[in-house]
Amino acid sequence: MIASPTPTTTGPARAVRKAVVPAAGLGTRFLPATKATPKEMLPVVDKPAIQYVVEEAAAAGLDDVLMITGRHKRAIEDHFDNALELEQTLAAKGDTVRLDAVRDPARLAAVHHIRQGEPLGLGHAVLCARRHVGDQPFAVLLGDDLIGPRETLLSRMLDVQGRHGGSVVALMEVPEDQIHLYGCAAVAPSGEDGVVRVTGLVEKPAPERAPSRYAVIGRYVLDPAVFGVLERTPPGRGGEIQLTDALQELAADGTVHGVVFDGPRYDTGDKGEYLRTVVRLACERPDLGPAFTSWLKEFVAGLEDTGDGTGARDAGGSLAA
Repeated sequence: MIASPTPTTTGPARAVRKAVVPAAGLGTRFLPATKATPKEMLPVVDKPAIQYVVEEAAAAGLDDVLMITGRHKRAIEDHFDNALELEQTLAAKGDTVRLDAVRDPARLAAVHHIRQGEPLGLGHAVLCARRHVGDQPFAVLLGDDLIGPRETLLSRMLDVQGRHGGSVVALMEVPEDQIHLYGCAAVAPSGEDGVVRVTGLVEKPAPERAPSRYAVIGRYVLDPAVFGVLERTPPGRGGEIQLTDALQELAADGTVHGVVFDGPRYDTGDKGEYLRTVVRLACERPDLGPAFTSWLKEFVAGLEDTGDGTGARDAGGSLAA
């Protein structure tokens, strides 16, 4: 495992100000919940998953966020807009806590929205951002991946891009039997702790064909040269334009680096992982964690006592029939 460096705030001023958040997926793994509600709006404790992503971008200094959405995603636009009637009602009640919570999403960054139109893959979604981004480097944050709120992964990636140029991907070491779920990077040492040179990329390889156990997770800082490559990239796996294929071409030119991340990462794109994410983040909350953790321990103890879960329903009293 390549050690992660100690986060630092020193370094040159960064030109990257824009983030792109692809959010046009259909969310079929969460049907029927996502029949009328965008999967990105599913709550993680008391905030939609996509708000955590925008908060991460804003914390890294990215104050211009472009959402790539699709049909039936209007709720995302509404969430990052002002809700004047609701705000007035809360203000009249003197409920400043909820008023701030309602206003916060609209204050995080300047959030823009365009539609992808057709579900042609992540590469195509990124290509849709070309006019908004222009000729500047930009970040891409996937909404299914939540990074621990106290982590500085994106800031580290921006720092690497500012020093080396080109594109930067986030890498995480995963077990061999899971590498087929990710894009996989072939890497070489860079001479810098926690940073590698990416020499090749393979989309969801079989374990025996994987060049490493370094998986590409949902954070990128991309050079605008990626747009020209994406324009001529043919559909690949699944009939979609894969961002991995474009990055493979850039990696062949020696212009892609990887930042190795070993902190907490939460996957909200899978039902089981989504549930675990809600529990973990709830346990970390100072306002919810102590009482919730206490109840959770009782609940789990009840499961272990009965073996079938039936005796756990009364744990803590709050779920009793």
